[in-house]
Amino acid sequence: MGQKVNPISFRIGFNKKWSSQWYANKKDFGDFLLEDDKLRGYIKKKFYHTGISEIQIFRRTPEKVRIKIFTARPGLVVGRRGAAIDVLREELRELVNREVIIDISDVKVPELEAQLVSENVAQQLERRISFRRAVKRAIGDTMVRGAEGIKIQVAGRLGGREMCRTESYKKGKIPLQTLRADISYGFAEAFTNYGTIGVKTWIYRGEKLSAEEEDVNHGSDAKKS
Repeated sequence: MGQKVNPISFRIGFNKKWSSQWYANKKDFGDFLLEDDKLRGYIKKKFYHTGISEIQIFRRTPEKVRIKIFTARPGLVVGRRGAAIDVLREELRELVNREVIIDISDVKVPELEAQLVSENVAQQLERRISFRRAVKRAIGDTMVRGAEGIKIQVAGRLGGREMCRTESYKKGKIPLQTLRADISYGFAEAFTNYGTIGVKTWIYRGEKLSAEEEDVNHGSDAKKS
């Protein structure tokens, strides 16, 4: 029986970082964790159309919290002359009762972000596009942008069939057991007339050294020079 592990959590501390980077004592930890979930859920729901791949929360204090949003369309999040981001900052402040500082980071290649690929496929399924067509198009676009491998798995009442089933499509290589492998993982749901269809995506973007290995390599390069 296979043991399935989230590719991101499997690599935390090696070539991945926590999406929540803050420290709290035992008394406040639970409240901060629920607060993180509220912030992410609100931002994702409000700006789902802007292609948000990740929301990082860090540098917490009793009065402030800092958020970094990675989006493929930063202009829509910021708005004209910063109007949209000001409204969002005020809404989040009322939600968590503390000042919220927001940073925006641009996603240069959305096709290499598994979360955005999953959401793109899910949106096409909701528009009644054939799941095979949507998946193959997403795979082709990702491979053209330089990925070394991609796997997309869809599960549910595919094509309106009575029985639920799971289908996977893969191109290239996906070394999930290799810690050096830079694996982007994403999950999205498509709410169709026949029920909910889940979409999972794995994208292999090449090898990525850990911080310790990079220090060793830099040291050896300096000795050679």
